[in-house]
Amino acid sequence: MNAIKDLLKASEQAARHAVDFLRGVPRPSDPKQWAVKGPNDFVTEIDRHAESLIRGVLLEATPGATILGEELSPDADLDALTWIIDPLDGTTNFLHGYPASAVSIAAAINGVVEVGVVHRLEPDLCYRAVRGGGAWDDDGPLEISTRDTPAHALIGTGFPFKRPEALPEYLAQFRQILLGSSGIRRAGSAALDLADVAAGRFDGFWEVSLAPWDVAAGALLVREAGGVVTDLAGKELQVGHGPVVAGNPTIHHWLLNIVGTRDPLP
Repeated sequence: MNAIKDLLKASEQAARHAVDFLRGVPRPSDPKQWAVKGPNDFVTEIDRHAESLIRGVLLEATPGATILGEELSPDADLDALTWIIDPLDGTTNFLHGYPASAVSIAAAINGVVEVGVVHRLEPDLCYRAVRGGGAWDDDGPLEISTRDTPAHALIGTGFPFKRPEALPEYLAQFRQILLGSSGIRRAGSAALDLADVAAGRFDGFWEVSLAPWDVAAGALLVREAGGVVTDLAGKELQVGHGPVVAGNPTIHHWLLNIVGTRDPLP
């Protein structure tokens, strides 16, 4: 357990180091300073520098560990100890001054996420989870919502902006969920969306295409707060690329009936 506590401490320190940098650096408002990774998907030297800062802290604490990071090592293989990091989840929000960005760090051992930290920039708030040890933020324990009626549920989502070919199917899902719930929100940071599920602000969340650094830490937050996180087939989410469905058990069940790829649930 002491080893897990050390991983959590390193995660918190690395996230704080990056957050302090991101909160203090001038934001490049001129699009000429933005590099385009894909449709509506931007990166700057700020993202890369934040990832370098995180890597430095983590590798000092755990020499020899593997880093799976969005900007500098997106194709790294999972190893005995792998750090899965997004140095700035919500880059477009950050560039526009929209307050929905975070640093996301997870520690996986042999492919199983043991520790997760999502540190929000604005307001300055850190969410933490340890597998089997619960989830909490700076104010105390996190608990998923108990709302069990879809008509009362608030649902988070992310648009498939990197996969426009998925839009027709996604929009059909969106229509059905919108008509059956109390509302849908899209803030532009999957890590924060999952933190909001864990904190009970969202009752559920779905997105059709995400990367491991988008969800590794946030998925652990949801599970440790009492929620469910799966793929579209209803299988427990593993570290990798793909769709995500999350929520309290009842709302997750409802969402999966709409967006899932298996036979309808009873």
